[in-house]
Amino acid sequence: MRLNKYLSEAGLCSRREADRLIESGRVTVDGRRAEQGMQVTEDNDVRVGKKQVKSRSEKIVLAVNKPVGIVCTEDMREKRNIIRFLDYPVRVTYAGRLDKDSEGLLIMTNDGDLINGMMRARNRHEKEYKVTVDKPITDEFIRRMKEGVRIVDREKGLDVVTLPCKAERIGKYTFTIVLTQGLNRQIRRMCRALGYGVTKLLRIRVVNIELGNLKSGEVRRLTKQELKELYEQTKSRQDAGAGGAS
Repeated sequence: MRLNKYLSEAGLCSRREADRLIESGRVTVDGRRAEQGMQVTEDNDVRVGKKQVKSRSEKIVLAVNKPVGIVCTEDMREKRNIIRFLDYPVRVTYAGRLDKDSEGLLIMTNDGDLINGMMRARNRHEKEYKVTVDKPITDEFIRRMKEGVRIVDREKGLDVVTLPCKAERIGKYTFTIVLTQGLNRQIRRMCRALGYGVTKLLRIRVVNIELGNLKSGEVRRLTKQELKELYEQTKSRQDAGAGGAS
């Protein structure tokens, strides 16, 4: 198979990230610098840096309740990175990040195709959050969150109006929001633009997978039914996206 797919199916990263690793010269095949598009098999010695990479046939998909303070990165120089925290016997990585100050549901897997399907912006997969803010929530606040909020960050060259979404007040300082968009620190920026500060941000659902009663720091394998629905939804949306505009 193509080298980028081999790296992806080994659970190392997405295919796009694999292409960047190959381009940077960090990937070798049988001791020689790898090239884009090359084909490999299980018999080849594939390495990223000094670490040997082996393709895995068993697909592992986990639900993790990420605590505040754990960082979604594979950079082992970060002492509190999610890979070290999880310490799972099979190499898995995250399908969608949560920032350091946020907590809740994180999907981790060694299935590169699943990661690709979940990470493609055009697929518009739902992610649901429970958010606590620093002052009472008004009807106007909820209305504007639903309709879309203009986010401006001149330092990062960002000037965008967020997509319409679902939002519901569930307490004096708490609301739920369902996003199909993945801007960096999107909810915090939306709230800040409307004069609110986020004091707690908990992700409670990704596509069909719910956090449920999973405690902070706990991990569980997805059920067969959860996996079936997750693969159906990601595959159907990938197929629809591949068809092009009508």
